[in-house]
Amino acid sequence: MRNKITYLALLGLFAGAAQANCPAVTVADDKGVAAGKYPQQYELSEFESLAGCKLSFSENPDIGALNARIRGNPEMPSLAERLPAEPLVMAPYDSIGQYGGTLDVLSNATEAGTSDFLSVRHVNLVRYSDDLQTIVPNIAKDWEWNDDFTQLTFFLRKGHRWSDGAPFTADDVKFWYDELALDSKVIEKPKDYVLVAGEPMTVDVIDPQTVRFNLPAPKPGLLAHFATSFAQGFQPKHFLGQYHPDINPDADKLAQEAGFENGLEVIKAYFGNSDWTDTPTPMLNAPDKVGNLPADTMPTLESHIYTTDTTEGRHLVANPYFHIVDTQGNQLPYISEQDEVYINDNEVRILKLVNGEVDYKSQSLQLPSAPILLENQEKGGYKIQLRPEITLPTFGFNVTSADLEKRKVFGDLRFREAMSIALNREEINQVVNFGQGNPTQYIGFSPRPEFVDSKWESHMTQYDPDGANARLDEIGMKDTDGDGMRELPNGEKLVLNLQFATQGIAGQLVEMAGQHWADVGIQTTVKEVTPDEFRSAQSANQLDVVMWRKSQPLAIVLGNNELWVPPFENYFGVRNGMLWAEWVDSNGEKGVEPPDYVKQLIDDVNAFQSATAGSDEFKQIGARMVENITGNLLFIGVARAPAPIFHHNNLHNFTDFKTHSYEYYRTYPYRGTQWWLDE
Repeated sequence: MRNKITYLALLGLFAGAAQANCPAVTVADDKGVAAGKYPQQYELSEFESLAGCKLSFSENPDIGALNARIRGNPEMPSLAERLPAEPLVMAPYDSIGQYGGTLDVLSNATEAGTSDFLSVRHVNLVRYSDDLQTIVPNIAKDWEWNDDFTQLTFFLRKGHRWSDGAPFTADDVKFWYDELALDSKVIEKPKDYVLVAGEPMTVDVIDPQTVRFNLPAPKPGLLAHFATSFAQGFQPKHFLGQYHPDINPDADKLAQEAGFENGLEVIKAYFGNSDWTDTPTPMLNAPDKVGNLPADTMPTLESHIYTTDTTEGRHLVANPYFHIVDTQGNQLPYISEQDEVYINDNEVRILKLVNGEVDYKSQSLQLPSAPILLENQEKGGYKIQLRPEITLPTFGFNVTSADLEKRKVFGDLRFREAMSIALNREEINQVVNFGQGNPTQYIGFSPRPEFVDSKWESHMTQYDPDGANARLDEIGMKDTDGDGMRELPNGEKLVLNLQFATQGIAGQLVEMAGQHWADVGIQTTVKEVTPDEFRSAQSANQLDVVMWRKSQPLAIVLGNNELWVPPFENYFGVRNGMLWAEWVDSNGEKGVEPPDYVKQLIDDVNAFQSATAGSDEFKQIGARMVENITGNLLFIGVARAPAPIFHHNNLHNFTDFKTHSYEYYRTYPYRGTQWWLDE
């Protein structure tokens, strides 16, 4: 009898231990709790099992007041009703955080230089962990591929809710794909990542928490797309769907009651007409009508939601329904508010950083700014990380220039070779990069995959002004008026207008390139413009030379073909061959027919994405892609260098970044939702 009592007592003791407070597991101190299936995070049942505890949940004490500032949100229910049945449990880097504060950040302007800030609150179905190798769950609880990578199934979280409390389900994924991504009335042309070799996928709702993408051909890189892209694979059907005429027959009537012409105009006011998640809210793009709409901005799954949006900046508050908690059960985010200020002047931005007025900044910071930032770290109360870039600065001569004489010259490979070998990359690296960079040619991939011959990284990168002059002479570009500068072969004057934005390329680099080209007789002018001005002129085919940073890791190329198909990137990157792109998009009815090697690139990238990774076919196609893009010098690389990442000393749980990169969506792998402020 005594033994039985003792045994029952021991059972009670262990049962009591299982109900004790959960250990405060962090990345720095795991408290003896084993890692889960995925690094630095757990599913709830997994954490409780490994930690031998039952997690109880807590919330930001100010969350009710923050919710009251979100126009259109109902009165807030209890935390238990706001969290999913199985929230994502995140281990903070160093410490369990404190609630409160406002994250102060800088961007250039509306839709310019803002992706850095967007990435802090960003969510998608999955993400890369901070090793930049491992894809881990985020919005999705997990996923599953079939054997040949033609079916990708996502498993969602039961009880997950949008920021207005409405259920988030598989229908929201299907709605995004069928009614937005593929609807030409919303997005004129489907983005390449929603297609497989140019063909659409289909999306099946298996049940409210299970959604399946059916691919017409293998595309294993689709998962990496969802881990890196700003474009989210879901949108609120309950909100936007009421204005979509294919879903609600009264959509136009409802829109007209709100002061809009039709339902699609309301969708564009909230969602825009592209996949860019930084579309201005109705507060900015329809301020006179916003009062008739149900909310200032559409519901989100992100950590914060807009409460103001002006041409001077934006303000956001924490999402009361956010799906992540820490290992003590505290609902994230810790930081209550975010404030973004727009400043287009780079010198003013740097001054604000030096003065310690900003909590975090990475985008638009380049190596030439590093000395002043490093020098003032102690005084300004901040730290600077210098981290390698994935991209490198590139120049592209407009091969479809509206000026037919320029088009002939820019389209001549000898001219592009001359312009490449006229650049003294070592001098540029010493002056602009303080010797910290690596002169290299653009090859499309970064880092170079093993199937790419290393010779392409040095292709036409030697400094050879004599070779440049010889090629220009061969083309027939002579100095016919004796001013020391070459004219076009037909005798017309040539002046390369070098317009640049500091967000994309360092001004000092552009000035040095202009001088090097002038040294071989090509006259240049240099002008700094805003990112919006640059992008508009580039898209309108008005630039002589396009310039920005460019390149992608292999994993992203496998899900996104934009670097290999005219115009060779999206609106926010560096583009070339705009009239080739028009020809491709119109099936040859408009624009200018591209050369055969460009057509080969289009075919190859589609085949590359469907080939078995590591196979002979995969390697051969990838090698040919590099030979075509680099051998033809559509984009001329200069030197890859590190760049600064800034964070204030008051910002905690900030880790060392692996790269200074947009390609992995900036802060997304580093979990900005677990940052906290000591103010």
